[in-house]
This record gives sequence, C-alpha cells and structure tokens, in this order.
Amino acid sequence: MKNKAVVLAILTAALTCAAFAQQGPVPKGVPHLDHVFVIMMENHGYTQIFNNPNAPFINSYAMAANLATNYYGVAHPSLTNYLEVVGGSNFGVLSDNNSDWHNGSCSTNLSTGIPDTDNPSSSAICPIGGVGTDAATLAMDFTNETQGPPGEVNIDGALSFAANPKTVGETIADQLVDAGRTWKSYQENLPAGGPDRVNYSDGFFTNLTDFSKINPQLTPPLSQANVVSLYAAKHNPFVYFANVQAGTNPLNSYANVVDFNALYGDLRSGRVPDYSFIAPNQCNDQHGRGNAGAFCYYDPNDDGTQASLNPALIYQGDVTVQRLVTAIHNSPAWRRGHNAIVVLWDENDYSLAPNTNRVMTIVDTNYGHHQVQSGRQYTHFSLLKSIEAGFGLPCLNHACDENVDVMSDLFGGQREGK
Repeated sequence: MKNKAVVLAILTAALTCAAFAQQGPVPKGVPHLDHVFVIMMENHGYTQIFNNPNAPFINSYAMAANLATNYYGVAHPSLTNYLEVVGGSNFGVLSDNNSDWHNGSCSTNLSTGIPDTDNPSSSAICPIGGVGTDAATLAMDFTNETQGPPGEVNIDGALSFAANPKTVGETIADQLVDAGRTWKSYQENLPAGGPDRVNYSDGFFTNLTDFSKINPQLTPPLSQANVVSLYAAKHNPFVYFANVQAGTNPLNSYANVVDFNALYGDLRSGRVPDYSFIAPNQCNDQHGRGNAGAFCYYDPNDDGTQASLNPALIYQGDVTVQRLVTAIHNSPAWRRGHNAIVVLWDENDYSLAPNTNRVMTIVDTNYGHHQVQSGRQYTHFSLLKSIEAGFGLPCLNHACDENVDVMSDLFGGQREGK
C-alpha cells in the first residue's frame, strides 16, 4: 500500500507539473490586488453605449473611473468571449451550445482539435479539461450568425490568434484555488437548486422542469416556451469545466456558483471572495429576450447604431450597473486593500463588417489615478493577464501571447518591462 501511495503521489505531482507547464510567467504592471469584481454586460458595441442618453450612469462612471477606448471582444458568440475572459482561450468552443453535463466518455474539443460551432452545427460541449488545441480566432467570422460575405468581425478585423496546441483546460478559478485564494460566480436568477444541468432558468422554472406535473388542466398548458431565460449557463463559463462539474475539490465546485441574494449578502458583510464574476440576468445585462415583454425585448436591429436599440433595455442595464457598483462601493470590502471593479461588454451586437468588435470597458480602482482614457489596443486576453498580474498568478493560455498587453495604465501600474 505504501508503494502504491508513493507512485500515486509521484503521478499526481507529474500531472500537476504538466498542467503548470502550460502557464507562463507571472505578468507585471499591475499593483497587488486584494479583490476584483468583474461585471459582464452583453452584446453592444462601444459606440452604442458611449454617449448613449439612456445609459447616464454608465457614461458618468466611465468618465469618473478609467475607460478603455480601444478594447475588443475576441470572437463570437457570447460563451466564447466568457471563456476567453476567465480562461484566456476559447477551448475550441465557438458556439453557445449547452454543456454535455457530466459526460466522462466524450472527447473534448481540445483533444480532437475540432471546434464546436454554430455553422456547421455541433453537439453539446464536452466538459472542458486536459491539454490540447483550441480554435484559431480569424479576423473574420463565418461560423456564427452569418456564413457568407461580409461576415462578422473578430477583434478589429485585422488582428487574429493562431490555435494554441498547448492550451490547458483551466481558468483563473483553478489558479486562484491553487494559490490559496477564493472565487465566486454570481449569477442573477440562478435557481434555488444551483447550476447543475441547468441550461436556462427564470429563477424558479428551468429546462429540467416537468410541466406535465404543473397545472396540466390549464389551456393552453404551461411549457418550456413560457420560461424566460433570465439565467443562462452560457453566461456562467465555469460550469463548462469538468473539474467544477465533478466537484472533487469543494473550493472549486458548484458551491462557488451562487445567486444575487448571496452577492448582496456578501457585500453587506464584507466577506467577499478575491475574484467575483458577476453576471446580471439577460434582461439586466442588455442582452434581451423575446418572451419577457417590451422592456426586455431584443433590439429591433443589429446594425451597430444607437438608433437600432431598445432604449428600455439599455436603461435597464444602466440601472443594474449603478446598483451593482453602488453596492460594491458601500461594502466594507471595498475600503480594505487594493480593489478593482471592471465593467465590460462581451461582444458587439453581431453587426456585420465593417463594424468591429470594439466594446466599452471601465476599470475602477480604490487607489491610484482616475479619469484615465486609454487608446491602447486591449482584448479580453489583456483583461485576464492584468488580473493575473494583480493577483500574482501565472499568465494562462493566450494571455501569455506576446501581443497581449497588460492594462497597466487603467489599473494604475507601470507598463510591463518598464
């Protein structure tokens, strides 16, 4: 038994080293951070939010804090960008498909090197893990909502990222736990039973609800079509990973995924994790839904202009950001140590070329300079690299790429190498 234990320990150490070998050096250029709050908004390009009269708080906040004026979502659709923000890679996922929950026998997109796409249509996403090759990010996208010219622009229409054959299926959550630090994913309208196998929910009913047992005498009867998808797993990237689904480490499991009641409770008490990923529901994040009434209805057109927007949806998101930022500022945690709030949009509104994937990103710190506007080119990979720098964590996946800069001017640090 002792010999087996020794072999197991050696094997475990070897696997751990193999995983860390895919990470690079600790980035520099951001002061030590104690808490980071990332608030993720949805599907609007920079010029649709900047100077929008229906987003007064967001615009005043951008002027008072620090603003990235040349920041880009990496690719499309939403889930891809969420994965890139927390993991520095798309992990071979170029779709919003649901997870193939708890399937231990499927082959990951990393292992096959075959991307999961909308066009051509792909199956549910095998739980992410291991090491392999992610999908290349080309300057133009033809796999999402359009297959032909002119296509959708990834990043700025010129920059691209080659597939990385040494992509490790981990996120900043894994890095934090390895470093003895903490994280939570705060998801508005998460059902009471938690995120397991839940693809969408209004906070009460989910894709798992058996409507044949709920008032079957109603005419017309209730059905899945009646559920407003306020919570969406595609906006909760951590649940797509095999280790979180397995829950073998209680510090890196579904226990880290909680609702907004927990968020406001944690903020009031000041007992917040080091890293908070905050996703408002699909009405409050400006995404919109087709069955949630006029105030939440999708934008009438996707052409990149403010005239094409649902003004109520923009205003609803503005009030949501104000509530979240105010609650964070009022928390005892905000007054302790060096802390940062990041408000960003995942991607543009799917408008076609020549519109780029430039989005608004605000960085607010409780230290250093404010009212900084940076025209340096940044992407979601830059944000991950910057947070890793502040937490003293190694860069992960494409955050290690040489053309990915640390957002030192916005986080109040010195540029790397200076």
